[in-house]
Amino acid sequence: MAITVTDPRPINRAEEILTPKALAFVEELHNRFAGTRNELLAARAVKRQRVAETGKLDFLPETKDVRDGDWKVAPAPAALQDRRVEMTGPASPAKMAINALNSGAKVWLADLEDASTPTWGNVVDAILNLRDAAQGTLSFTSDEGKEYKLRTDAPLAVVVARPRGWHMQEKHLLVNGEPAVGALVDFGLHFFHIAKQLVLNGQGPYYYLPKMESHLEARLWNDVFVFAQDFLGLHQGTVRATVLIETIPAAFEMDEILFEPAGPRLGAERRPLGLPVQHHQVLP
Repeated sequence: MAITVTDPRPINRAEEILTPKALAFVEELHNRFAGTRNELLAARAVKRQRVAETGKLDFLPETKDVRDGDWKVAPAPAALQDRRVEMTGPASPAKMAINALNSGAKVWLADLEDASTPTWGNVVDAILNLRDAAQGTLSFTSDEGKEYKLRTDAPLAVVVARPRGWHMQEKHLLVNGEPAVGALVDFGLHFFHIAKQLVLNGQGPYYYLPKMESHLEARLWNDVFVFAQDFLGLHQGTVRATVLIETIPAAFEMDEILFEPAGPRLGAERRPLGLPVQHHQVLP
């Protein structure tokens, strides 16, 4: 393998997540998709410069047919039909994950980025906790002896995992000498270890995709999903995703983002403009 873990510090039970087969899967994702990701990040910079020079940002004329077309996204799976109460929070440490799953919320957005400082220890521990949760074995005992376990008296929150945005790297994994793509590390480790168990549980691998700026970035995610499902022998459409609209450029391509997947299978959530403006610093 041409993938290397650069952080030698021990992480509890890391060997269960950083297995040779899981790392090989992440390496394959990187080799197949990192180049396109890099091109799309470069395209962001070009667009940003053009907008700065012209003061204009508008809908894409070449995708007018999509915006005007008569189509709809695929219906949400049964497990995601009721999303009236959602919460977000980190999947590490285990105590936080257990509290989120036991919260009574319909959905837990297990955040692997903003709500969880993506240190290498947190990255590995979050995947470990989500795997144990899917297997029904997640538990934690505090130093004071207090025990935390998954509740059995009511349904647990449905997990929707939120990988890092396309812009972030993972310096603790090198592929051919370059940092791995953070989004592909988060997705790859989660999908490889947990996707089949989630299907057996009557749910599925559900994802919450942040910080995209164009429909081509949604297309890349869809390409990743298609490859990953084939790799593990899962039916196409097993993966379901919600797109978080939190950047101004993406707000001009929401229809195109929804339309991208063959089906299409993505959902979009609109966020108040107070969030995207701070990402792009368009307004104070």
